[in-house]
Amino acid sequence: MAETRIVTIDGPAGVGKSTMAKQLARELEIPYLDTGAMFRAVAWKLGQDSWEWNESRLERALAGFEFALSGTGEDSVLSLDDTPIGDEIRTEQVGMWASNVATLPVVRTFLKKAQQSLGERFSLVAEGRDMGTVIFPDAPHKFFLDASVKERARRRFLQLKEAGRPADEAELREQIARRDHQDRNRAVAPLRPADDAVVIDTTSLNKAQVFEALLKGVRDA
Repeated sequence: MAETRIVTIDGPAGVGKSTMAKQLARELEIPYLDTGAMFRAVAWKLGQDSWEWNESRLERALAGFEFALSGTGEDSVLSLDDTPIGDEIRTEQVGMWASNVATLPVVRTFLKKAQQSLGERFSLVAEGRDMGTVIFPDAPHKFFLDASVKERARRRFLQLKEAGRPADEAELREQIARRDHQDRNRAVAPLRPADDAVVIDTTSLNKAQVFEALLKGVRDA
């Protein structure tokens, strides 16, 4: 089997990782792996309050889960148990569920193995919270995108508005700040840049400028 090529893009909620990862994967003609969607899909399938279950119950449930990946760029399709993952996981509620289950070592261990298995089979642009620090520490290309809470809430507000799902911008700021605190301060794999990651503050950059920085980082490495 040919050696796979891994690019990691980490960062907090609402920073635009998905958009940039899809675009970069399209440019490189390789699959895009949305690891946040994997956490959301697991949380959605396990259900509300599953983070309160004991470890053995969680292990039994997770043992029946299997992820698959097909396509490239924005046409990449991530499936769980042969079912493509869709918009049902994209609610703010499921996002909080995902943040809750992400604190559980048994869930992180399961998903780490699932993500690394995909990385052994495919070249990937892998996007998430700990891709460069935990999942693919030997990846040759690592990036960490960041932006202020205020700017991320503004972007999310506009995104939801465009999708016909109006939201309260102040409430979005609170939710993002809460997610940040939980993600950055959890005991297991806290959100932080890898020591060798290229950190890009996107607060005052447009999408084209961020993409140019990512592409330059891949090509210059």
